Order: sequence, then C-alpha cells, then structure tokens
Amino acid sequence: MAALVAAAATLLAPAAPAAAQSSAATAAAQSSAAVTAACTTDPAKPKRQLRAMWISSVANIDWPSAPGLSVSAQQSEFRAWLDLAVQKRMNAVVVQVRPTADAFWPSPYEPWSQWLTGTQGKDPGYDPLAFMVSEAHARNLEFHAWFNPYRIANHDDPTKLVSTHPARENPSWRFAYGGKLYYNPGIPAVRAFIEDAIMDAVTRYDLDGVHLDDYFYPYPVSGQTIPDAATYSTYGGGYAGIADWRRDNVNKLVREMDQRIHAAKSWVTFGISPFGIWRNSSTDPLGSATSGLQSYDAIYADSRQWVKRGWVDYLAPQIYWHIGNTAADYKVLTAWWSDVVRGTGVQLVIGQAAYRAGASGQDAAWQDPAELSDHLTYNRTRPEVLGDVYFSAKDVKADRIGSFTQVVSTHYTRPALLPARGTAAAPAAPTISAATRGSGGVALTWQGSGTAYAVYRVDGSPSTADPCAFADARNLLTTTRKTTFTDATASATAGYTYYVTALDRTHQESDPSAGKAVAGSGTAFSVTVDNADAGFTASSSWGTSTYSSQLHGTDYRFADPVSASDPAWFRAAIPSAGSYKVEIWYPSNAGYNSATPYVVATSTGNQTVTVDQRTGGGVWRVLGTYPLNAGTYNVVGVSRWTSTTGYVIADAVRITKV
Repeated sequence: MAALVAAAATLLAPAAPAAAQSSAATAAAQSSAAVTAACTTDPAKPKRQLRAMWISSVANIDWPSAPGLSVSAQQSEFRAWLDLAVQKRMNAVVVQVRPTADAFWPSPYEPWSQWLTGTQGKDPGYDPLAFMVSEAHARNLEFHAWFNPYRIANHDDPTKLVSTHPARENPSWRFAYGGKLYYNPGIPAVRAFIEDAIMDAVTRYDLDGVHLDDYFYPYPVSGQTIPDAATYSTYGGGYAGIADWRRDNVNKLVREMDQRIHAAKSWVTFGISPFGIWRNSSTDPLGSATSGLQSYDAIYADSRQWVKRGWVDYLAPQIYWHIGNTAADYKVLTAWWSDVVRGTGVQLVIGQAAYRAGASGQDAAWQDPAELSDHLTYNRTRPEVLGDVYFSAKDVKADRIGSFTQVVSTHYTRPALLPARGTAAAPAAPTISAATRGSGGVALTWQGSGTAYAVYRVDGSPSTADPCAFADARNLLTTTRKTTFTDATASATAGYTYYVTALDRTHQESDPSAGKAVAGSGTAFSVTVDNADAGFTASSSWGTSTYSSQLHGTDYRFADPVSASDPAWFRAAIPSAGSYKVEIWYPSNAGYNSATPYVVATSTGNQTVTVDQRTGGGVWRVLGTYPLNAGTYNVVGVSRWTSTTGYVIADAVRITKV
C-alpha cells in the first residue's frame, strides 16, 4: 500500500455466494426490505455504510510515529487515531499488524516488528495487538487486522534481518527484486507458513476482520525479471505458462485464507484491497474502459475471480484516481467494480486516496476541496458500494484544503451501522430500563443480548414506533458496546421517545425496543414556513411547480441561477433570542442545482450554506443550528447567486428552538 502511494501516478503510464438463508431469515429480510422501500430515505444519511481509514505501520507512516517510543507514548498516539476516527463518524479501522514479515503481537512464527522499537525482534514491552483491539472495541470501532503477505523487507540484504528470522533460516524461501526481499509465492511451504502466521493472530485475538493489501507478486521494475524460474520448473507442471502459475499461487493463498479464517471464526470478515484496475478492456472485453497498469498481468492478482468464486467477503479496490482521469476515471472504475460484485454476495467498499487531496504535485482535480466528496456523491448512484476506506490516517488528520471536512459535512452528518454480513438471525430486541433527564442530558440504560447496540431518538411521544424512523440514520444517535448512553444533545424543553436495537458480530439488527418517552420541561417553539405561506416572498423571476412528488405542501418555487442577489425569503416570528435548529425541505432532481446557497440571518450576521439539491430531497434536512435574534424578520433565504447550473429550489423551512 505505501509503495502504491508513490507508484500510483507512474503506474498509469500509457501502457461465493453467501450461504442460503433460512425461510424465517428470508421472510424477515423481505419484510425489512419492503418497509424500507415504502419509506422516503435521505441518501445523505444512510443507515449502513462502512467508514474506515488505513492506519499504516510500515516505515512509521501513521503509527507509531517513530520507532522506539515508550509504551505510554505509543498507546497515547494510537488512542488519538481512534478518537479521530470517532470524531469523523467512522465505524472501523484497518491497522497494519504484519508490515514486513514481522509482527505487532508476540508471534511464535515471526519476529517483533522493527517499526515498534527500531530493532527487529525486540520486545516492545506490551502486546500492541491486544491493546489495539481492546481500545477499538471500547469505541465500538471494528478492528480489521491488515497483513502484507509476501514482503520481507524494504531492502535486499538478508543479513540485516534478525538471525532467527524465518527468511534467514530458510534462504530458499526468498528472493530479491527491485531492491527488496520477498517470500516466493510459488513455494507451497511458504504459502502454508504465511497462512499459519496470519491465523495465529486470528485465533488468539478478537479480530473483526482480516485484510490483505495489494502487494502480491512485486510491482514491475523496469529491466528486472522476478527470479522464480527454478521454482516454476519444480512446481509449475500443468500450467500454460509462468503467468498462469503465478496467478494460481496467489489464488491458492486467497482461497485457503478464506477457508481457514471462517473455519476458525465464522464471524470474522476477510477482505482485500486490490489495485484499482483488474484489466483494461483493450486487453480483455471483461475489463474496464481504462488504460493503466493491469494487476492481473503485472502482479498476478486475479481480483475479479476472487469475487466471482466468493473467496472474499469484501473487496476494497484502491480507486486512487480523480473523476475524469483519462487513463482511469473514478466513475468508470467504480461502475465497473459495482458490476463485478453485483449478485455475488461479496461486498464492495472503495479505497479512497485521501493522501492526494490538496497535496503538492497532484493533478489539478485534487486541489478542489470537493473531489473526495464528489466520489461519495457518485457512490450513491451505485447501490453496490457499501462504504469507503481512506489512505491513510495521517491524511485524514491533515485535512488539506478542508477536503475531509467536506466529506464529513456532506456525507457523515450522522453515525452509520456497518453493513450486515451473512444471514445469521438477528438478536432479540433489548429492553430500556430507564430514561432519566439530568444536567448532562437524558441518561439511558437497557438490557440486551447484543454485541453492540444502536440508540435512536424521535421527537414527541408516538403511540407506536414508525418503521420509517429506522429506515435511515436521521434518528440514529450512536452505536455502543455498553448498555448505557447519555444523550447530551437533548433539549431540556423538548419531549422525545428513545428506542434501542441490538446488533450481533455480523451487524444483524434486532427489532427496536419498546419506546421510552421523556417529557420536556415545556413546549418547544417550532415553526414551519412553506412557500405558499404568507411568510414567503420571492420576485417574479421565481416560477411555481408541482412537477416533483417530493414537494412540501401543494407546490414549490424554482429559479435559474444568476450572478445577482435575488433570494426567496422565509419570514418567521422568533419568540426569543437563542439557538435554533434550521431544517430545509426541497424536492431533488438530477437537473437541479448542486450548490444552492441557503442564507441564514443569524444574530452575528448572515451565514451561507450550499446544498446539493440533486439528491436528498423529500425529507427534512438539518441545515445547522444558529443563534437568532427575537423578532419577526426574514430568517432563511434561498439565493440564486451560484455559478453552478440547474434550478435552485425554494420549498419549505422549519425553525426549532433548541
């Protein structure tokens, strides 16, 4: 992975289905799908989505920041990475625990990693893997252990390896290529050894996932040949050529890892993050409309077959190119991978190049703060895409040009459950035992049999739970492995009803608990202003339409964008100065404006927020919480002043005191 960061630009030179469901599980799934289909959901608030970042240890890219740090310093740094993931509303981390044929745990197979202490084989004084898993689970983050299968060292001098290193004790297992040392994938004993080393971590630690990166056979080095001809002579009988043999060596590792992981722990997910291009369509009609390096031919990774044979639970192709890239367009590749996984039972998440956003020397597209966010907007058009993984943690933290801030503000405004895996029966619904108001908010306690729980909050005191309240994440407050939670965002004046669901290790979700209502201290102020109300004003340039079924009320207003101030205003009587939540309603359409400016007249001056009205319509969407003055005045405006094309829409606003 780390080398791909440097290589991805240059490499583009021109050049089983899941097990059958029980009838009960099938009926439940169909019922749930029917309920969801009947609900209007907000695509900006998906209920389920994998959100993760790679935490890379090789060469101390992310963690530890340097070799030889004290135990307390290493642990403090790692906690900070997990806290960052929580802050960005992620729900998983992918942590490199075997970067160079070494270990971040006391392995009986391989030496301690040099990236921990600076000296290969030196005990760091604690068990990093046990610590990392515990800390991740305490935050209800899934922990996917990331293993590099074949790389031994980022140098080619075996004498620099610790004397007890298996690659020194078995010199026939290794070869040097491109200035690095690798295990030879064609030797059966090597494959068995690598699998045993990985399975040691699987069996001894409470991992949620096993993750392999894109390094199989080495990436090509000009003028060099992989020195495995003798191995091919020994083991290559029956193959049409050395390329087919090499691919099958990798296929065997993938297939056997899948079998061994699930035989040991059925709930552990197995995934790979392959290079983003399998083959180009100019070479193979099954390939993508691209012209970059072909991983099938260059590193002998037949990633398409892994999907079609069901040898992986998920794939995270590294689609590290911008939208419109001539050699490898993000949209082209995402569509191609979506087609590959469709109907297979293999989940698709996308490897995203956070390291490129705003970085010096990258293409102009990566200097646009919206590039990464636009990737996720496109993903919404591909239902097979179930989430994203970002390379790497330090780039998420750096947030150059505000790129990741835009991802979070546009796509991660609410928490999300992880995509469900497999067909296990969901756990029983939990029972809320108490919901008590206090100075810190509403404190909840419950009992249940889940591995984790999801907490939902709806306004008021409905007599029965509306299934649509759980169809997306608009009412989802948090997920936790505890049986307590305090809702610090609860308004003291508003009444709410809380629900809790239970989740198992594969994220099957129970029915919601019985609701627990909590009364407010008074009636909270809330006012809705529709475009048909007296509080709405707009010039004659604003037309009226009933075209979209997603409208609020009887109609809505629309106007062409112009480089002039001609806002449509929503006027309201604000009873007292304070903080108010502002929500907006608009119908969405692919032809509407991608950056409609909403203007809020706050007590500290006008604030403008742009909204993509192409998607997310037909529901109340939170624009933000703002300080407002008391009085009757134009509170929210919809401006026509935008450089993007498509109608700007004004339909309704809702203003609620918090």
